[in-house]
Amino acid sequence: MNTPEWLKPGIYGAVIGAAFVGVVGFSWGGWVTGGTANDRAMAMSRTKVVASMVPVCLDMAQSDPARAEKLETIRAASTYQRRDALMTAGWATVPGTDAPNRDIAQACLAALDVDRSPERPENTIDEG
Repeated sequence: MNTPEWLKPGIYGAVIGAAFVGVVGFSWGGWVTGGTANDRAMAMSRTKVVASMVPVCLDMAQSDPARAEKLETIRAASTYQRRDALMTAGWATVPGTDAPNRDIAQACLAALDVDRSPERPENTIDEG
């Protein structure tokens, strides 16, 4: 069988071009594998769920009758133990679950801003 003279360089060019496009696509083009796309989607969904549950945590903290004592306990804890103190307070336990969520506790702790000055009673009037 006689093959055309251009076939061999054409095949080499196609193979090298395909490899080049693959390397450029995955490194600069933003292409990802299915596993990486799934991992990113799961991380994004966890982040969004945590963000959507922060208002629930803040509402539970606001309506807790023992709020002042629990906030003092959280403030008294060292910085790296505050998340555990908030979890112990019960504010990071989503309704319908039995255990607190660490990610929700961390986000709620950031939203509570426990390092600010102690809260003033809501019924006081600022005279100016």
